[in-house]
Amino acid sequence: MDASCEPPVLAIVGPTASGKTALALVVARRLIASGRPAEIVNADSMLVYRGMDIGTAKPSAAERAEIPHHLIDIADLGWTASVAQFQRLARDAIADIRSRGAVPLVVGGSALYIHAILDELSFPPTDPAVRARWQAELDRIGPQALHAVLAERAPEAAAGILPGNGRRIVRALEVVELTGSFTSVLPQPRYALEGVHQFGISITREELDERIQARVEQMWQAGFVEEVRELELRGLRQTPTASRALGYSWVLDYLSGSFTQERAREATVFATRRFARKQLSWFRRDARIEWVDATDPATVDAIARVCHQGPAPYARG
Repeated sequence: MDASCEPPVLAIVGPTASGKTALALVVARRLIASGRPAEIVNADSMLVYRGMDIGTAKPSAAERAEIPHHLIDIADLGWTASVAQFQRLARDAIADIRSRGAVPLVVGGSALYIHAILDELSFPPTDPAVRARWQAELDRIGPQALHAVLAERAPEAAAGILPGNGRRIVRALEVVELTGSFTSVLPQPRYALEGVHQFGISITREELDERIQARVEQMWQAGFVEEVRELELRGLRQTPTASRALGYSWVLDYLSGSFTQERAREATVFATRRFARKQLSWFRRDARIEWVDATDPATVDAIARVCHQGPAPYARG
């Protein structure tokens, strides 16, 4: 297909529990009803794991059968999702969807993953042996001392990383060793894809807090504890990434006897609210996002209208 005639890329972003999935489904249905095929590309790193359904608010089997979804249930629990890998997979999915004349709807709450998918963002090299050596050093001396090592080798990099963030410190030391430098600041965003339109869900803090409380309650009622118990038998506790998903780590603590179930539920609500505020803060920094009310019927019309305005321009900034 001629690039100038490619369908636009619609991104629906916002904090967890704000209603991104529901809005994306309604927009997709509207587009399909008007003769424009549409498919959804997941931009949430935890939805890739098979079996992590309730705690991630994964779209239902019926919804995924109705509207094609990409990058959901593609990995076992032990897979360590990197942003670079996710970028490649998502861009491949978007290119495939557009090549068939369909509209890709990118849906997610991680600003970093959305940024990596839509914008010009490259990743420094990695070496498992080098990273393993620095990880062993982290385990031996702890993040504070390792941060001091980073400060000696790359002061500017250390200044942008919190002393307690062992994972980022290890990554920075790995990159410094491989390339001689490391930057902890993301570049100014510039679209790497043609015809991108971003829509953010506008929601008050009070409403978001209520929605998160209701979502966590619904998770427990839907059998979240049983889901985690089953995943524990499949090795969830030993996984480096999946076990850290919101809610899962505290239910694991409950199952091990170090938390009560009520404390696990309260911790999930508290951490999810804190994470949602961070998400919203990150998205608010992107002036390219058009903020919309997901409860207003006119919002769906406005988003769908983008796909009926002819070829979208190559907006890079």
